[in-house]
Amino acid sequence: MRLKNLTPFYVMQILKDASKYDDAIHFEVGQPDLPPSPKVLEAAKEAIEKGPFGYTPAEGLQELRTKIAWHYKHRYGLAIDPKRIVVTPGSSGAFTLAYALTTDIGQKLAIADPGYPSYKNFAYMLGIDPLFIPVEADTNYCITPEHLRGRKIDTLQISSPANPTGSIYSKELLQELAKYCSKHGITLISDELYSGLVYESEFVSTLQISEEAIVIDGFSKSFCMPGFRLGWVVLPPHLVQKARELAQNIFLAPPTISQYAALEAFDYDYLEHVRQTFQKRRDLLYELLSPLFDLGAKPQGAFYIWADVRRYGKSTELAKIFLEKTHVAVTPGIDFSQRLGEDFLRFAYTIDKEKMREGVARIASLLGQIGSEDIDSRVI
Repeated sequence: MRLKNLTPFYVMQILKDASKYDDAIHFEVGQPDLPPSPKVLEAAKEAIEKGPFGYTPAEGLQELRTKIAWHYKHRYGLAIDPKRIVVTPGSSGAFTLAYALTTDIGQKLAIADPGYPSYKNFAYMLGIDPLFIPVEADTNYCITPEHLRGRKIDTLQISSPANPTGSIYSKELLQELAKYCSKHGITLISDELYSGLVYESEFVSTLQISEEAIVIDGFSKSFCMPGFRLGWVVLPPHLVQKARELAQNIFLAPPTISQYAALEAFDYDYLEHVRQTFQKRRDLLYELLSPLFDLGAKPQGAFYIWADVRRYGKSTELAKIFLEKTHVAVTPGIDFSQRLGEDFLRFAYTIDKEKMREGVARIASLLGQIGSEDIDSRVI
């Protein structure tokens, strides 16, 4: 049974264990701590008070799909037909649709290693074979055509910005990948869930490069609406009807109240405040962690720092040590890569600056007490 390949998230166990400590500092949670726009909260309140409370169309409210299409016009200058947009219960629903629409049982889905752990689990649930593409800092943890040559691939899934590395695909690389995929009959899917959290670099959507690409985005991260459980997928026209039919059968419709709230989510002044807040946090956390770990270049987007901890030991043991000894919760890299996972920790800068300072100070104090050698034998 293919479900035996599903892997649990270490981060969820870390989160559960950290709940035992009143003074726990949470670098492990990949969700924004900032509230959504006040306009979203007002719209949600009004929807709760007035309704309606029934199902919406399976593909989502027409008004919301039109607003998302307007967002692409406003941000990227793209004229996207709202009919190509399907609103889903979180981006997880979007991935389920996209994979089911494009990749058959036993076919190959190429994903980056390291990468978001649910990609492979969605694949396993659908009988798809994930193909892990090893990426390193020399390509900014991005998949290139060179990684793909000579491999049998049916679908390529990229992430920009990426979790856990914060890497962004450049316009030139997207063009190369789109050309390669078109030539070799490979479906290109782009996860752009963190597209609103991009810092110095210019963000280019894959939709600006290819009309055949499938792009996934949502309201959980840069819109600060994780609990509203809303995502969306932009599809080529020939997949839209089948997507509606799948959506009807898998989840009937996205959450109604959340959709009405999301109509007010495109508050660009507020979204810029969110982006600037996370950029300042990134700069601070990078500065604080640099003396302790090997960090490489600053992440270009999202809200994570991928820290090389090989000088101290294995990441799963370090995460356990940090939580037990300092009450600081971090995510071991094993959630994102079997290959590199024990060499890295992921720090999320989804807490305020003072908590970040305190959390890193606790870790630094512990490391200073025991030194950087043989940490496992000294502490465990």
